[in-house]
Amino acid sequence: MERKVGTISRGIRCPIIREGDPLGDIVVKSVLDAGESEGFSLRDRDVIAVTESVVARSQGNYASVEAIAEDVRQKLGGKTIGVIFPILSRNRFAVCLKGIAKGAEKVVLMLSYPSDEVGNELVSLDKLDEAGVNPYSDVLTLEQYRELFGENKHPFTGVDYVAYYSEIIREAGAQVEVIFANNPKEILSYADSVLCCDIHSRERTKRILRQAGAKAVCGLDDILTAPVDGSGCNERYGLLGSNKSTEDTVKLFPRECKSLVEEIQDKVLKATGKCVEVMVYGDGAFKDPVGKIWELADPCVSVAHTPGLEGTPNEVKLKYLADNDFRELSGEALKEAISGRIKEKGDNLVGDMASQGTTPRRLTDLIGSLCDLTSGSGDKGTPVILVQGYFDNFTN
Repeated sequence: MERKVGTISRGIRCPIIREGDPLGDIVVKSVLDAGESEGFSLRDRDVIAVTESVVARSQGNYASVEAIAEDVRQKLGGKTIGVIFPILSRNRFAVCLKGIAKGAEKVVLMLSYPSDEVGNELVSLDKLDEAGVNPYSDVLTLEQYRELFGENKHPFTGVDYVAYYSEIIREAGAQVEVIFANNPKEILSYADSVLCCDIHSRERTKRILRQAGAKAVCGLDDILTAPVDGSGCNERYGLLGSNKSTEDTVKLFPRECKSLVEEIQDKVLKATGKCVEVMVYGDGAFKDPVGKIWELADPCVSVAHTPGLEGTPNEVKLKYLADNDFRELSGEALKEAISGRIKEKGDNLVGDMASQGTTPRRLTDLIGSLCDLTSGSGDKGTPVILVQGYFDNFTN
């Protein structure tokens, strides 16, 4: 019978993961049990993806605000610290900010505007236009911001992040001053020790500040790169990718994961004879068209993956072939012609007109985004995703 289904993404239910749990065994058993329960079997090149959250939980990779504070004091001096370009998030940054403020006498909080790096708005572009404010050059004090734009609550969370972050800093025992600017160098008029909290632009921001003469510059990826008083850490990403665990602790991004993906791949091969691909994924890389939020608050989509997930898609565009090369054909003749072209395609279609409009992104970013959308971030209870048929095409 002719195959009628292409790519399938399944959320796999698993037990609640705790520190020290044998995650590789749990993942493999959960996938195999799901197959038996739901009537599907694994195939070569299926993708088993595990969310970074349960990996970090199994590793016990947590840190307290006191550990954050101590590392901030050691690396930035503990006096007046400029904290620039944080994202506006209770889950992602609020607890980190509490620890940062505990490690300083004063925090000068410099917020990018009209939105943060991932699209959370402080004020709309239309309101900036009406007020005659140029976000590329104008620096606003808190008083100027309030006078021009008043109180602005996030449309989904209902939080006024300017007031919320200011209160966190005060409650942690530090003084706070808030300014709004998009040029990193503006912070140097207020502080010469700076913590850069942006995610994907962090290296450029740090370079600009160092070249401008800052005394001490760190990114979130430089805080907790090693344990502090027995805390968790992340050697590569530090605090980047962390999430709120409790009011006083964060779950850090998982540490080394290569051994885990290899373990899962090996266990599945031994159990089924099938060679699957495996990845540990974080945030997907997509943008919400209504809330205008770019989802990728983690430093990367794929924390670790097996070698078969390297590279980008190598596909031709079916509608291009149908509308151009084979526009005179229809029905079975069209199907056979397109199938033949797919079978004959080269290993590298860069520059080939037949590939225009196909997605120019890495496989791990595409598959990780699919997995993140499938698993969600709430109460689905599916921290493992099984993607089948992703590498198939019209001919198989």
